Amino acid sequence: MTDTAAISEAQAGRIGPGRLVLVVGPSGAGKDTLIGLAQAACADDNKVVFARRVVTRAASEFENNEQVTPEAFWRAQARGDFAIDWEAHGLCYALPRSIDDELRAGRSVVANISRTVIPALRAAYDNVVVVSITAPSEVLAARLAARGRSSDGPIGDRLRRSVDGARPDVTINNVGAAEEHAGDLIRIIRGQ
Repeated sequence: MTDTAAISEAQAGRIGPGRLVLVVGPSGAGKDTLIGLAQAACADDNKVVFARRVVTRAASEFENNEQVTPEAFWRAQARGDFAIDWEAHGLCYALPRSIDDELRAGRSVVANISRTVIPALRAAYDNVVVVSITAPSEVLAARLAARGRSSDGPIGDRLRRSVDGARPDVTINNVGAAEEHAGDLIRIIRGQ
């Protein structure tokens, strides 16, 4: 299935003034690990919100996703419950409409998204920072193999995937101590 994205037609103008921090990167890069550490570190900071994706895939202990059936996803989409939604790898993903209110209130919203939706989000939101989390291909392959999640598909296919136009503002090479790289992400989230 081809990656596609949709932004609600109800959005008129660019939403802000809050900062939308988009975390992207290949499968196995450690995005969810770094996001989880950053979320724990920012737990008492009411100016930072971590968006919970809606996904038509079984939830895992490593991801902060809301699992829904495809039918429930499509109903929510039809109601306009999503700020953005996209399809990737045969699954449906979305960010809830509530992120718009958080951004209008001046908060920073952190979201794990597909690289394919970056252009649509840059067009819809006023203050967007794209953080690419990556690692060497041999590290990615080892992490994907250890994860053993069948919905990831063939590891070789995941490693060969690239997305044009997914230019990050900041790149974190996630090799070594996760806590150190989470610190980098926290500084980016807080605009330091």
